[in-house]
Amino acid sequence: MWTKEAAATAEARESGIRNKSSSSSQIPVVGVVTEDNEAQGVFKPMDLNRVIKLLEETDKDGLEEKQLKFVKKLVQCFQNGLPLRDLAQIFKILNLCAGKIKNQPRFVESAYDIIKLCGLPFLKKKVSDEITYAEDTANSIALLGDLMKIPSSELRIQICKCIVDFYHAEPPKKHIPGYQQASSSYKIQMAEVGGLAKTMVQSITLLEHQLVEKLWVLKVLQHLSTSEVNCTIMMKAQAASGICTHLNDPDPSGQLLFRSSEILWNLLEKSSKEEVIQQLSNLECLLALKEVFTNLFMRGFSHYDRQLRNDILVITTIIAQNPEAPMIECGFTKDLILFATFNEVKSQNLLVKGLKLSNSYEDFELKKLLFNLLIDGKVILALFTYVKKPEKQKIMDWSAAQHEELQLHAIATLSSVAPLLIEEYMSCQGNARVLAFLEWCESEDPFFSHGNSFHGTGGRGNKFAQMRYSLRLLRAMVYLEDETVNTDLCEKGTIQQMIGIFKNIISKPNEKEEAIVLEIQSDILLILSGLCENHIQRKEIFGTEGVNIVLHVMKTDPRKLQSGLGYNLLLFSTLDSIWCCILGCYPSEDYFLEKEGIFLLLDVLALNQKKFCNLILGIMVEFCDNPKTAAHVNAWQGKKDQTAASLLIKLWRKEEKELGVKRDKNGKIIDTKKPLFTSFQEEHKIIPLPANCPSIAIMDVSENIRAKIYAILGKLDFENLPGLSAEDFVTLCIIHRYLDFKIGEIWNEIYEEIKLEKLRPVTIDKKALEAITTASENVGKMVASLQSEIIESQARQDVQNEQKVYAKIQATHKQRELANKSWENFLARTSNAKTLKKAKRLQEKAIEASRYHKRPQNAVFHGTDIKGLNTTVPSGGVVTVESTPARLVGGPLADTDIALKKLPIRGGALRRVKAVEIVDAPKKSIPT
Repeated sequence: MWTKEAAATAEARESGIRNKSSSSSQIPVVGVVTEDNEAQGVFKPMDLNRVIKLLEETDKDGLEEKQLKFVKKLVQCFQNGLPLRDLAQIFKILNLCAGKIKNQPRFVESAYDIIKLCGLPFLKKKVSDEITYAEDTANSIALLGDLMKIPSSELRIQICKCIVDFYHAEPPKKHIPGYQQASSSYKIQMAEVGGLAKTMVQSITLLEHQLVEKLWVLKVLQHLSTSEVNCTIMMKAQAASGICTHLNDPDPSGQLLFRSSEILWNLLEKSSKEEVIQQLSNLECLLALKEVFTNLFMRGFSHYDRQLRNDILVITTIIAQNPEAPMIECGFTKDLILFATFNEVKSQNLLVKGLKLSNSYEDFELKKLLFNLLIDGKVILALFTYVKKPEKQKIMDWSAAQHEELQLHAIATLSSVAPLLIEEYMSCQGNARVLAFLEWCESEDPFFSHGNSFHGTGGRGNKFAQMRYSLRLLRAMVYLEDETVNTDLCEKGTIQQMIGIFKNIISKPNEKEEAIVLEIQSDILLILSGLCENHIQRKEIFGTEGVNIVLHVMKTDPRKLQSGLGYNLLLFSTLDSIWCCILGCYPSEDYFLEKEGIFLLLDVLALNQKKFCNLILGIMVEFCDNPKTAAHVNAWQGKKDQTAASLLIKLWRKEEKELGVKRDKNGKIIDTKKPLFTSFQEEHKIIPLPANCPSIAIMDVSENIRAKIYAILGKLDFENLPGLSAEDFVTLCIIHRYLDFKIGEIWNEIYEEIKLEKLRPVTIDKKALEAITTASENVGKMVASLQSEIIESQARQDVQNEQKVYAKIQATHKQRELANKSWENFLARTSNAKTLKKAKRLQEKAIEASRYHKRPQNAVFHGTDIKGLNTTVPSGGVVTVESTPARLVGGPLADTDIALKKLPIRGGALRRVKAVEIVDAPKKSIPT
């Protein structure tokens, strides 16, 4: 969120408060490691336990000097880094030194030197050392935070420097054989494990008036807050409120505000946002933010100040999401509205007198952020100054792209603000302004949209973005159901204008911005639904043109519903418009039916998408009140010639399966006492309820689609439903008696509630209740019996059908056997000369036997046999093959006795012919 320039400025300011201790970081390495030992890769031996024991001793002459001397040797020994295996003992020595500071101030220097060593690399001898000494390391680093309680400015600053060095790890100054540096993030991880962030947050309260130390602590917290783990620890330590209340503390360097805002940002992003907002939602924090923002708004002119001002405003915006935040009580809201509108609505308030925003990026961002906070004052008027077509001659303070972005942001803000300020919206002629702006959006006026901003998505080179947000605004106002607003819209011709915009959009398809176009169409239909609902006159205005746009959407390719572009939402909006704009207006209903609207509804219902079923069935229940509907429903056919009745019964079965209703494998009733009971009703026992509370049985009617299916089939006439299978008839028996079952279920609930309340009805009432429950159970038994008959009848029919199939298969096999036998005879004749001759004789004998032997007188006999013809099948039609010319082969009978004995052959190659002509080809093959 900060630029490099801002960070550099902050670091430059920070350098002014560094003390002389920083110059001592370049200490020459004391030659305590000999060349021989260095070759062996070890430190000069030092007994740390002896140092600890020495520091624990008291009341000896010259002891203090001896202790300081040993600590100094310790510091010299570890000038190149701290081995992880010695870390626990070194920090124990540090803790002992810190404990002596109060009575022996000379130990401050010793503690300072040891803490400085903590900024050096941690060294490991084995790869596993990081894991082995993790607990000791975490506890040691946590001790640094506890040492902040020591009232020594020099010591506190050195502790902070040491922790900051964790995040800027440097390699060891001198390589020590046998050791290697721990991973660069090891110290940071151990600081998280040890909970260092908590003690650093708590140390802020100790530094109320010590600016230098406080800035160093904030720098440490700024580094620590880059981790989610540390942010969570800091949040639990109430860091947000503790830091925010000190935002206005005097600080000439400006670092305090910079680092504090950075820490608040990190806490909001990397810990529980809700908890941080809760910590900041108090009067003290908001007053501090208000004072900081006001000072930066009025007196901040540098790039750094403007950027910081915007960040404070973003933090304020996030806090304002909490309805319990005292934004109004502290006066922050009032000031923000003033700052947001002073350019558009002139004010004499001293806070904005003489102020003017530039067209810089920071001021542009500020304007957008302020729009998000507008909730009162002359907000609507200020925002409506942007809801108009661009004026060519006017000199604008913003560039074209900036003005467009502010325009879209203003309309988006109106969508949220205007519904809360209806009176001001109407006083500003909001409806007229928006409709006029929509008219410009639809027009062909030349306009080049930049579409660079978030709100301008999909609007580059067109007016879709402006239209999209304007329709959102109208939709928000219409769905307030405020009669004044809706009447005003209708009087201004909104219904006709919305239909015109929709028709214009579908006449110019735009696949590139398809998602935005679909959203625009959905909003138009929702606006029309909100205006026409429960108003016959407005439905008549919707008329046939409105029905046509509904039908256009209903004809959308069902595969597009899975595209994720918004077709599902558009279809929902369309179904809503059918309910609100067509139903109840008989001319529109008739036109919808005439244009096969019911067919389209059933097509969508057949897609078997549960999210649409309830709404479509509700629409069909209402449509069935129209006497023309039944014929259309019965005429519909889906895939595999499925009828509407079959589809509805299939949906019933699916719904009951999802509800866990008990049925056997054939769909037959199992429990005749509770034929409609769902698994939910089984799990939740009946409990006494007040008279004004619906019971589970009543709620079941509205919570699933069974009641709607019953209503539709009832209006279609249960006795004359086409295209049903035996399974459908079994289910239809239950549907037919749905109302009887439901009434019995409700009476059973009443009876059970009376028992649970330990009431005893009078004899007549008791007998009546028992009679009703018995009658309900008898209906269940009767339906079960009828279902059994249908199932048995179907079983018998299945057996008959099976026998027919078997007979057909048997006949097929017999015919196949005859064909095989005929084929075998044919093969025998063609492969065995004796068999062929025998067959020929039998054929001639059969022919002779079939002839009429008594010739009439004067009759002329014509021979039908062709001598020399080697075939045993009756002669059929004549086939002429135009392949080889007849003049070359002698004709089709060249090899017979009646053929010419001479073949006229002329020179030349045979010629290829183009086709074969078949004359009087037989329709069926003649068996041999």
